[in-house]
Amino acid sequence: MALGLQLRRHVLAGLLLCLCAGRWAEAGKVLVVPMEGSHWLSMREAVRELHARGHQAVVVAPEVNMHIKAEDFFIMKTYSIPYTQEKFDSLMKTHVHLLFEKVHWVTMFLQTMASLKKASLLFERSCEGLLYNKDLIRHLNASSFDVVLTDPVHPCGAVLAKYLSIPAVFFLRSVPCDLDVEGTACPNPFSYVPRLLTTNPDRMTFFQRVKNMLYPLSLKYICWVSFTPYERMASELLQREVSLVEILASGSMWLFRGDFVMDYPRPIMPNMVFIGGINCANRKPLSQVCTAFVLSVFPVEHIP
Repeated sequence: MALGLQLRRHVLAGLLLCLCAGRWAEAGKVLVVPMEGSHWLSMREAVRELHARGHQAVVVAPEVNMHIKAEDFFIMKTYSIPYTQEKFDSLMKTHVHLLFEKVHWVTMFLQTMASLKKASLLFERSCEGLLYNKDLIRHLNASSFDVVLTDPVHPCGAVLAKYLSIPAVFFLRSVPCDLDVEGTACPNPFSYVPRLLTTNPDRMTFFQRVKNMLYPLSLKYICWVSFTPYERMASELLQREVSLVEILASGSMWLFRGDFVMDYPRPIMPNMVFIGGINCANRKPLSQVCTAFVLSVFPVEHIP
């Protein structure tokens, strides 16, 4: 009799464990705060996969945007910003066209900085439209999200995660001025890791190492223009002085859309994961023009 009772208890315990390990127990609620442009196109595939695995995703975006449109695999919440679609599109086109103009580098720098200030102001206003929208923030806070998925190149999502005390997962290619390195407290020796846009090789001469150390200093002004407003907003919301590095340091996981096949090897921390292959989610056959170009660069005998 005792043996039968004990057996029934074991069976009941086993059933409870099976129920706890069921698919429904794995599902969670994900708050997605994306960056505009091509940043969203990569994150969109991750959101689609989260939905396919049973998670509920809520995407928060401004009413005026480029690519972030409602779809059947996520719930979309929008908020207003003081820009029309026409003004937004015009600003984005002007900023992109600068990349293809052939002018003196001084002229290019001045034009780029002027365009960057306008774009930064737009994203700053967009973030204010989200963070100071009391009704929307109250709704998000009451929704009990498990995690925030965001691209820290637009730090608004990171500030929101910090304000709502929700774990943040950062989905990014990189962040200017090595803010991702500072946020992860990751070793980043100038003598070992070539800096972005320096064209330095992985084995540098002495003067290349000097260039590698000095070049990032020119980006500090760009980062000051682009990121300082988010420190101000975070400090106002948290009612204490807070730096952007502190906000990024609260990230639970960093998903880098890169790979050491494309980038130079460098030290990483345990919460840094490379997911470069996600950019090839919607791969298509090469056109005849692309195929001819690839074969001209890489002869057939060199293609595995």
